[in-house]
Amino acid sequence: MFDREPARVSHIDLPDSPQARVQGEVSVWSEPLTIDTYLPEAPSAYPAFLENRVYQGSSGRVFPLPFHERISPSKQPHTWQAIHMENDWLRLVILPELGGRIHIAFDKVAQYDIFYRNNVIKPALVGLAGPWISGGVEFNWPQHHRPATFLPTDISIEHESDGSVTVWCSDHDPFARMKGMHGIRLTPTSSRIEARVRLYNRAETRQTFLWWANVAAAVNDDYQSFFPTDVDFVADHAKRAVASFPRPTTPYYGVNYAARADANHPDADRLDWYRNIPVPTSYMVTSTDDEFFGGYDHGRKAGFVHWADRTVSPGKKQWTWGNAPFGWAWDSNLTDSDGPYVELMAGVYTDNQPDFAYLEPGETKTFSQYWYPISSIGPAQQATREVAGRMEIIDGELHIGLVASELLPKVRLRVTGAAGEVLVDKVADLSPDLPLTLSVPWHGTPGGNARLTLNGSSSEQLFV
Repeated sequence: MFDREPARVSHIDLPDSPQARVQGEVSVWSEPLTIDTYLPEAPSAYPAFLENRVYQGSSGRVFPLPFHERISPSKQPHTWQAIHMENDWLRLVILPELGGRIHIAFDKVAQYDIFYRNNVIKPALVGLAGPWISGGVEFNWPQHHRPATFLPTDISIEHESDGSVTVWCSDHDPFARMKGMHGIRLTPTSSRIEARVRLYNRAETRQTFLWWANVAAAVNDDYQSFFPTDVDFVADHAKRAVASFPRPTTPYYGVNYAARADANHPDADRLDWYRNIPVPTSYMVTSTDDEFFGGYDHGRKAGFVHWADRTVSPGKKQWTWGNAPFGWAWDSNLTDSDGPYVELMAGVYTDNQPDFAYLEPGETKTFSQYWYPISSIGPAQQATREVAGRMEIIDGELHIGLVASELLPKVRLRVTGAAGEVLVDKVADLSPDLPLTLSVPWHGTPGGNARLTLNGSSSEQLFV
């Protein structure tokens, strides 16, 4: 008998900027990262066509791409091309050789990875052509788990006169040769991550496409997804099933959530807590007048908001493998030691999957999606592109929390009670590294409403 050597724990070590970083500026540089990687094994020399395979609501054909059927069972250090971006609040890593994904987004204020940081590249056979990895942000187009999710993109770095930097990642769909570009943009004065997207149909015929940004978030028993407060229902893929939200009153995915709650676990029937969902489950918002959603780790007191113009980007979705042995097995299949995650996906031109939109011959569609970190305030009840906020009544006090995604000096904060009485009227400076939290006595009913108004940013912001 002999003792097996303990498995090596993988960790991504981020290099320092090659030049001293200047506060108030965006740094960008190209420097390879060595990441422990389970590489796909060589595909068959014979082409796979698979026209009759149904994949994510569309054809499963892969030709002329090869189909990878096996992944190496052992990991080796592998050097990947990486683009690094940093401003006063964020540190990003983009991997152009893996579809241009955002692999790391680190909130320097809360010392927290707002997206799931997978310290290994450990593919599973989930993608259209085989290899697919979890973590960060995957940009899906022209269909889900895009053909190029494990293929390289071209890159170009754009510097703007105001100091903003955009890292453009570009590829051509291998089937219809449509051109897709996404530019990851940071500015000197904001903690927002902007994805600027350009989709172009180079063909002479109309083409279908979808676009969903697939954001992974590391989860635990303290992690809560949040959606706008006017969301009353969510739906499965193709709206095969609909459930009330956040508490399903009828079984959803075969789970009777209403029966799971008891005196010791009064929130065990809620879909917005990862810990409550025992089976692989998707849900997508069916209707909302708001433009945000996100996730929050109550233990770490940090999370993120996604914001986008709802006339373009109505899609808001959560997916999980489930908090049970089947889901844990999939977690282990996709990482060595980084644990479970959920996917908080943001889609354009549709509120459900696998709905497809169209690009006419020669047509280009452009849009932006945004993410920014939040801390100390709890799950956002309302958010704009500039500010996220929360108000709740606890033990006779109204607790107010605000965090901004940009520098907002001299903002007037006014809070009124249910009867219109003024509870707060003050001027404050808001910034990404200075969440504002305060409490005031509440004399109304516990379920009463307060109204918060902010003036001084780009427009009046309302929180009810």
